[in-house]
Amino acid sequence: MKKKLVLVVTALMLTNTYAQDIFKKEEVLKNLILANAYFMEKWPDTGKTIVTNKERPSNIWTRGVYYEGLMALHEIYPKEAYYQYALDWANFHKWGFNGGNTTRNADNYCAAQTYIDLYNLEPTSGKLKNTRACMQMLLSTPQLNDWDWIDAIQMGMPVLAKMGVLENNTAYFEKMYAMYMFTRNKEGDNGLFNPKDGLWWRDADFDPPYTEPNGQDSYWSRGNGWVIAALARILAIVPKSAPHREQYVKDLKSMAKALVPLQRKDGFWNVSLHDENNYGGKEATGTSLFIYAMAYGVNQGILDKETYLPVIKKGWEALLKDSLHENGFLGYVQSTGKEPKAGQPLSYDKVPDFEDYGLGCFLLAGTEIYRMNL
Repeated sequence: MKKKLVLVVTALMLTNTYAQDIFKKEEVLKNLILANAYFMEKWPDTGKTIVTNKERPSNIWTRGVYYEGLMALHEIYPKEAYYQYALDWANFHKWGFNGGNTTRNADNYCAAQTYIDLYNLEPTSGKLKNTRACMQMLLSTPQLNDWDWIDAIQMGMPVLAKMGVLENNTAYFEKMYAMYMFTRNKEGDNGLFNPKDGLWWRDADFDPPYTEPNGQDSYWSRGNGWVIAALARILAIVPKSAPHREQYVKDLKSMAKALVPLQRKDGFWNVSLHDENNYGGKEATGTSLFIYAMAYGVNQGILDKETYLPVIKKGWEALLKDSLHENGFLGYVQSTGKEPKAGQPLSYDKVPDFEDYGLGCFLLAGTEIYRMNL
């Protein structure tokens, strides 16, 4: 009996030591700094337009997601250069949105997540004029069906959540909840969330009777990543007394449980979550978003540490080993799109059409891992 006890204690000690080595804070931070430096050096001009198949302004959603990650990095490592880089971006765009203040497209007002963060660091009159105008429009109009694709949940929900906190006004929380639940339960035929599988269809084009080549439901990795990341973001933003918090906790737990058995042996998740042969292979953005949300869940006691820590560890190791280059470039980032075939094939060296949002996802994951108390 004594011998068995010694073996168990030794195994636990080794497991704990190994976990601490994997998540060594100095190493995590070093890798985040490396990946971010690559991008900032490549894009020194924050206002420079982005040219792919066409020219776009630098305050579109892809860049908004990057700055979301940068501000998360700034929280754990408040470097003046990071703050200035984000501030220069906001100033260049006059704290406004692609599409103007009347935009209902969450991709456009995603930039407000960073505008609000910057305002909170230095509250100056006028910075949030455009953000307040756009959000007041959402509050003042009855539409709930703006978020008809699941990516919009991550682009839009945190803005309403941050404004609700800033203004101490639960009307923002109520509107956010109503829009979320419409997408969840009513968009398309019967909502975009499938409670049976704990996963989301990307939009109405992909809900049943649409299937993947193997006959299974179509669940796009990054799309589901946006949702579970948004749930973690909302829970981190709103106070514990905020209305409807239990719904977000319930959905995060449901999604996390569904994702665990879908993780690949190498630590990544496939682009198509239920069809490994439909452009199966390593993909960094969905993987980053999944481990970000799981790490948040563990940190907050929402998810069981023993169950999810090995999943997070495996995913983070995979990103460092097979995605992060020595110069900070990230491989296996799927280009913009809405389904498994978009931007294929992926590879370690392939440059996606936009390099910014993949980095934003990676920074979110790493900063939450940095916060882990093991």
